[in-house]
Amino acid sequence: MRLGINLGYWGAGMDSDNLAVAQEADRLGYSVCWAAEAYGSDAATVLSWVAAQTERIDIGSAIFQIPARAPAMTAMTAATLDSLSGGRFRLGLGVSGPQVSEGWYGVKFDKPLARTREYVDIVRKAMTRERLSYQGEHWTLPLPDGPGKPLKLTVHPQREHIPLYIAAIGPKNLQQTGEIADGALLIFPSAEHLEETAISHLRAGREKAGKTLEGFDVCPTLPLAVGADKDVSALADMFRPYTALYVGGMGSPKQNFYNQLAQRMGYEKEAAEIQGKYLSGDKEGAAAAIPERLIDQTTLLGSVERIAERMQAYAAAGVTTLTLAPAGFTLEDRLASLRAGTEALERAGLA
Repeated sequence: MRLGINLGYWGAGMDSDNLAVAQEADRLGYSVCWAAEAYGSDAATVLSWVAAQTERIDIGSAIFQIPARAPAMTAMTAATLDSLSGGRFRLGLGVSGPQVSEGWYGVKFDKPLARTREYVDIVRKAMTRERLSYQGEHWTLPLPDGPGKPLKLTVHPQREHIPLYIAAIGPKNLQQTGEIADGALLIFPSAEHLEETAISHLRAGREKAGKTLEGFDVCPTLPLAVGADKDVSALADMFRPYTALYVGGMGSPKQNFYNQLAQRMGYEKEAAEIQGKYLSGDKEGAAAAIPERLIDQTTLLGSVERIAERMQAYAAAGVTTLTLAPAGFTLEDRLASLRAGTEALERAGLA
């Protein structure tokens, strides 16, 4: 199992430290450095900045939002980043959510599965450097009865095939991801529930495409906090606001994919309470309502030995790249967490 690092969003309060974190991950042999975007920083700019100041670590978008860019533009960006980084780019895509898609980008959040499939088709076709034409429900290239003509990408990517990942949560999205992508970006993954909440659906998609999970990258992100095992409860408390935001407030009452995931993990009553409090403005109450076990199941907490045991559980569940989001109040805390992650992987016998 490989390790990755997720820098999260630029502008989240740790900006001055993020480059040092990426460089330390590069030195330690981490496989990939991911950057996110929502409605603040864009991932492409952050990744180009990181790539220019690292040597070996891959850079990945987690995610480029599908409603934010025309698919041909995403192909251009992917090819450019792959070329500039010397063949170190991984393309992660996702539909975002209805509030961001419609409120920020003005793009109707409808038929996300069909839209994703067409988007991936166009991106991949564009990156073959064939002349681009496409007839679909959501995109038609070139537009009919106009001056447009099929064009081809003029940039030569470093590699013929850039790995393509999709951020997926729901069963249908996971199945399609297994069918059309090279990897899956997962969030709030519990090793104990990973088979039924993710792996079984990914496997079904691979089988539909006539493939197996061999070579497919299962890549969840887990927050990491290192400390004494007796302090696990206090460490878990660090992630209450984070968990409350996603389970309680990320989306509408009817369309919160993270809330639905918590329900599938057996927290139906708790998920409803967290969402109700969060959407009513009681964010502290929502955070307090989160069961400690839910946080512990979806993070890496405690001593290096305890984290190593959890890593073994994730590897056994089918994870191939474990992406860490190290918590800490100082840069040294975050760097120490990175080093602890490497040590835990070695102790787990997974390096």
